Amino acid sequence: MKNIFIKYKNQILIILLGILLGIISKWLDNLSIDDSIWWQYIIGVLDLRNILSEMPIWILIALIISIYSKKPISSSINVFIFFLSMTISYHLYSIFICGFNPFRYMLIWYGITIISPVLAYICWYSKKDNNLSIIIKSIIISTMLIFCFSIGPWYFYLNGIINLLIFITTIIVLYTNPKNMAYSIIIGIVLSYLVKSIL
Repeated sequence: MKNIFIKYKNQILIILLGILLGIISKWLDNLSIDDSIWWQYIIGVLDLRNILSEMPIWILIALIISIYSKKPISSSINVFIFFLSMTISYHLYSIFICGFNPFRYMLIWYGITIISPVLAYICWYSKKDNNLSIIIKSIIISTMLIFCFSIGPWYFYLNGIINLLIFITTIIVLYTNPKNMAYSIIIGIVLSYLVKSIL
């Protein structure tokens, strides 16, 4: 048993993280904030309920798991089991603790879980120092810009301090060298405006 834990330590920890975050996310969904209680006040100030209901934090966590996996195939497996454990724990908490089954909503997350190994495999190569990594980084940065900020032809607004921190952390995680990062950010900005102008 000890040898199995050592061999699959990272995967076990990722599964536990997914279960924990799935439960916390659903628990926060149902929490009625009372500002007179200090820890609930902090949750309200940080807007944790909404943060865990939006995509940026989950993209960032998946990105970190992907990039710091040893191999691209490990990246696919690790991200898949994270999303699977998170989604199942969220779903089961909804059914057995909250008393309802958000099946249609969960289909979205199960869909994300199914495609996550492919995206993780691709993201693993973003830490390389070549033209392919610039393209991958640009797409990731563009995606995070769209989710973390309000973007339009003549405006650019921040969607909260936590989203700004998530975006900055994404840049730090993706960083390889100044030139590579500069190209990625510039292309990412252009891509984000192009996408928003089409949608």
